[in-house]
Amino acid sequence: MDKQIKLMPALPESIFDICYLVFAILSGIELIKKAKGRKDIRLMGIATLLLGCGDAFHLVPRILNYWLAGDYTAALGIGKFVTSITMTIFYVLLEEIRIDRYHQGQKDSFTYIIWLLSVIRIALCFFPQNAWTMADAPLSWGIYRNIPFVIAGILTVYLWQKDADKDKVFRYLYLAVLLSFTFYMIVVLLAHRIPLMGMFMLPKTVMYIWIIVMFKKAETL
Repeated sequence: MDKQIKLMPALPESIFDICYLVFAILSGIELIKKAKGRKDIRLMGIATLLLGCGDAFHLVPRILNYWLAGDYTAALGIGKFVTSITMTIFYVLLEEIRIDRYHQGQKDSFTYIIWLLSVIRIALCFFPQNAWTMADAPLSWGIYRNIPFVIAGILTVYLWQKDADKDKVFRYLYLAVLLSFTFYMIVVLLAHRIPLMGMFMLPKTVMYIWIIVMFKKAETL
């Protein structure tokens, strides 16, 4: 069983997770419907919907683990596997949004680097050495699969900081991405030894909510 789960207050976290999933999924559907031929808004909708649906694979077992008896180790592991992939694709879509919004769809070398790093990250997630469904999954593979992901994240932060500097809606998107990666890596590196560090997944999720709010503001402009 995931030790860090038991350190969380059940009711507040369950409510927060459910509200986040409903907000993300409904926002994604809304953005797709309101895109009206705008590729960047459609991509934002797809990215948001993917984020919400992917996170559901991990958050739903977490919620069930609070309220229903049973061993959810395998379900939580599979959820982490699915979320790892959807989260990676989310940042690929974020790069496509940047290219469409600021470069009229003209890809540059950074785009292909992010794509390559994302493919490597997803491929690493499929290695059996990750032991997703085991309670004692090795930390080493948690680090290996996150190396290309973090590099892609650093590039994303740099590119959005550079391109969105004068964009009123996305001016601080780079900061949301930077903080989300920071909170995420604290969990990856420390939660196995200090389960309380798992609570940093909550502010990480708040950063995703902030990004979704930016997407919804972009749709109105």
